[in-house]
Amino acid sequence: MAPRPLSTASVALRRIALLPAVVRRLDARVGRRINARRTVPAVDRGYARLSRAADRSVLWFVVALVLVVAGQHRAALRGAASLTAASAIANLVGKQLFGGDRPLLKDIPVGRRLRTPPTTPSFPSGHAASAAGFVMGVALESRRTGLALIPAAVAVAYSRLHTGAHWFSDVVGGVAIGTAVAAAGRALVPVRPSPRPAERIGGADVALPASADGSGVLVVMNPGSGADVDRPDAGEYLADRLPRARVHPLGEDDDLELLVRHALASADPPRVLGVSGGDGTVSAVAHVARLVGLPLLVLPGGTFNHFARAAGVGSFDDATDALAGGQGVRVDVAEIGIGEGSPVTVLNAASVGVYPDFVATRQRLQARLDKWAAGIIAAVLVIGRADPVAVVIDGRRDEVWSLVVGVDRSHPETIAPLQRIRLDGGLLDVRVLHGGPRLRAAASLAFGRRTSAVLRRLHLLPRSAVEAFTAESVTIVVHPAGDQPTGLAHDGEVSLDVPGGDEDGVEDGGFTSTVRVVPGGLEVYSPSRTSTRSRAAS
Repeated sequence: MAPRPLSTASVALRRIALLPAVVRRLDARVGRRINARRTVPAVDRGYARLSRAADRSVLWFVVALVLVVAGQHRAALRGAASLTAASAIANLVGKQLFGGDRPLLKDIPVGRRLRTPPTTPSFPSGHAASAAGFVMGVALESRRTGLALIPAAVAVAYSRLHTGAHWFSDVVGGVAIGTAVAAAGRALVPVRPSPRPAERIGGADVALPASADGSGVLVVMNPGSGADVDRPDAGEYLADRLPRARVHPLGEDDDLELLVRHALASADPPRVLGVSGGDGTVSAVAHVARLVGLPLLVLPGGTFNHFARAAGVGSFDDATDALAGGQGVRVDVAEIGIGEGSPVTVLNAASVGVYPDFVATRQRLQARLDKWAAGIIAAVLVIGRADPVAVVIDGRRDEVWSLVVGVDRSHPETIAPLQRIRLDGGLLDVRVLHGGPRLRAAASLAFGRRTSAVLRRLHLLPRSAVEAFTAESVTIVVHPAGDQPTGLAHDGEVSLDVPGGDEDGVEDGGFTSTVRVVPGGLEVYSPSRTSTRSRAAS
């Protein structure tokens, strides 16, 4: 039934009153350009059919059913839920508050018009809101599937312009509602992470002592490591899988080196040193393993487990299977030397400047926000309260926001080499975020190198200040920046106490540090390359 003339007039007046003149002019300009384009009748019919297929979200519910059949239940559920909420907000709230008249049929080429022109208020587009809500919801659970569906969502949104059903601002408003609903759903119901399969790249195979029941194994377990509902309790797992292993829960006052040396002096000394924990704990135990000459068994019990995954150990079972078969790999590590103290082992990366603070802040925010939003807010907060650090890198003076030295090659798109992609190579991967405008530094931290490059090409971000190079060793002199603490962190959690003053040759309270790569410096239990590659492919 057609609306009464009075209601039609009131809806039109509401659009004039609520939408700024510049928006109405933009709508008219976009509409004229689309209507002036000549397309073949088949294209016109295709857009009309696509628009009708999306009526009442039938198209998207069919796609959700396909996803369920394909085994992507969570993606289908989140997409359908986002779609339902976005459609309700757009049609029951947005159209009643804003409304507006639709484009005049006389301006739309006859071959493009819908068989039954819609008569509800125009703003926002319910079709666009549903499409954006569904696809963004699916993308939160499966980025690859979401990316594959984006062209369909764009086509549905454009079909509303091509057929003259909506103005440009209606479609933009609908997309904004759908995206916002999906983001709100992400905050209310966090996405369960699905890490990539661990895949070992590089490293020389080495035969290590085998143990199927844990005999000859000493495991240091960190009870405070990150919790994961998909990972078994470390204590219960070890009691079941390695019943003869000696398990020591790590206490705050424990001296790791003293603990291991006492065990080696016992009547039944261990042949293998194991660790259950995150990257910081693994790094500390790896240092002791190198000191006493024992191979390292890594049980990935932390939140991220960067080193374990690089070694092809994605689960407890991967580690114990490799132990049972005596399968190992010789991997590169790095050593940090500061002053006259003994060098400290690094498995992933060492850093100076704001990057450790940025990562910690982003991780706290990610409990409530999407990763991109958390990254942007964390970058602004950290850069806003910090100052560049004065450094001398191999004799070259500079001011940097962050300097990160990674072990072996890492992903080129990231600003910091925290996730190594090789176990050998004999090089350090150095990333420097130079001092300069805070906006440039915050953008580099928040978006990473690949996204920042795209945004710069669109003139939405200033030029990047990230420098990357490789070396076998690098010497860094660090000077304090105002009242903020100046230290050296490594492997995510461990902060090194650094001496300052005249004995280190830096009179203003800074320090000098040398980082060098140690090729094949650690033996680690790891499945063979064939098995890790087959798991990754599956």
